[in-house]
Amino acid sequence: MKHCISKLTAAAFLAGSAPFPSATAADLYRLDPDHTQTIFTIDHLGYSHITGTFHDIKGTLTLDEKKPEGSSVEVTIGTGSVDTGSAARDEDLRSADYFNVAKFPAMTFRSTAVRKRGARTADVTGDLTLLGVTKPVVLKVTFNRMAPDFLRGNSVVAGFTASARIKRSDFGMKAFLPLIGDQVDIAINAEGIRP
Repeated sequence: MKHCISKLTAAAFLAGSAPFPSATAADLYRLDPDHTQTIFTIDHLGYSHITGTFHDIKGTLTLDEKKPEGSSVEVTIGTGSVDTGSAARDEDLRSADYFNVAKFPAMTFRSTAVRKRGARTADVTGDLTLLGVTKPVVLKVTFNRMAPDFLRGNSVVAGFTASARIKRSDFGMKAFLPLIGDQVDIAINAEGIRP
């Protein structure tokens, strides 16, 4: 689920100053949808853990290398793009019992604070809006790499991973609790491209 979200992630860029070649204040990156994933995991009746993802992810990252706390991220995820590998289950997840895609076609994550935790790690706190409810979420972000990519026209690409944990009931998604888990673990793999 969220990942948001995406969201999601300015801290990946903030996690260390050395990996930022030729970055200037307030560089803008756009998430590469072909290389960005938001994966959620949830308990299913105690038997197993079901995973899912979203294919419609858009977002921007603004990196201020000299003043990391001034960096920001905004991500929008199309809830109708949910994919758990089962067409019947995905249709159920799009219903009013879960993501209610007809009424809430998107979820968003907007960062509100960045806190550097280590040489390559940071916490990004932001507002996740899901089902019309907005709650703070903390993403634990690790910066992976930043370098020009010849496969993308030598544009500078920054990659990172992140994780978060939410309760779906906090956003009003309470169908089949407690049989289907309340706790949702989120894993994010993302790449941002600097135009």
